[in-house]
Amino acid sequence: MKTWIAGAAMALMTLGTTASADGHGDFPERPIMMMVSYGAGGATDFQARIVTMTAGNEDALGMPVAIINKPGAGGRVGWNWFSSQAESDGYTLGAYNVPHFIAQSIEGGVDYSTDSFEPIANWGADPAVFVVAADSDFNSMADVVDYAKANPGGLTFSGAGLFVGHHIAALQLEKAAGVKLAYIPSNKGGAGAMKSVIAGEVLGGVNNLSDAFRAREAGNVKILGVFDLERNAFMEDVPTMQEQGFDIDNASVNFRGVMVPAGTPQGVIDHLAAVVPTMFENSRVQGKMSAGGSPMHVMNREEVLEMWAARQTTLEELLAGL
Repeated sequence: MKTWIAGAAMALMTLGTTASADGHGDFPERPIMMMVSYGAGGATDFQARIVTMTAGNEDALGMPVAIINKPGAGGRVGWNWFSSQAESDGYTLGAYNVPHFIAQSIEGGVDYSTDSFEPIANWGADPAVFVVAADSDFNSMADVVDYAKANPGGLTFSGAGLFVGHHIAALQLEKAAGVKLAYIPSNKGGAGAMKSVIAGEVLGGVNNLSDAFRAREAGNVKILGVFDLERNAFMEDVPTMQEQGFDIDNASVNFRGVMVPAGTPQGVIDHLAAVVPTMFENSRVQGKMSAGGSPMHVMNREEVLEMWAARQTTLEELLAGL
């Protein structure tokens, strides 16, 4: 009898260990970290803190998620670290930005591609917008383009980095308007780029709608156009680029979500993929995102995989043409 009990106990321990390693059972057993590859105060950081605020609830992951910022080079510093040094155990998550990391992998000089990561879920879709200081003489995209034509290369404007959504939007504007602009990437992300506009260090900027929404609410900027196919519910008074005569699509729209490094156990991926979207759909989370002017677009893992693949194809074509 003692032998049977000991054997049964050992079998149960083995099953428990296997289940935990596969991502079921007791996962997670300790707090989780999520890496944001942009600085504190920017749209990605602001939103990441909101969408993970219910992680510790019993009906969510049951453990809190702590945000760690690894900014630099338009996201490259953080994503290079995440793809090469982060543990593949489910306890280190990463925030992704698309088209950013995909465009950067196409351009080269980074250690990552879509094969380096496994998506979990998407929480938002944040269009790029063109902003100018509140006291600027520019009141429309026509004013901006007219100035650029009269002063080739003289229209300075900021963005969050190279080959991020802001830069892609800028390249599209140059092509559609037939002008040469002076794009100045910030080494402090979207928040730094917005500060440059407000301080008058540049004539304008391409930034996230969510950052621009808060800056306009504070009376600091004017928003002249949206790089999307239709107007946004947060600012229905702002026309799209197409409405203003520029053939620009939604390739620069910034999708944000959660991913893990490649090699993470499938059971862990499956558990996260089942739970994380429910966190995004929490009414408190959605209320805070709405109050901050942050558009939500919740997608599950399968939908994100399809989106990543589609954006890879689109960006390869777009960047080759630009």
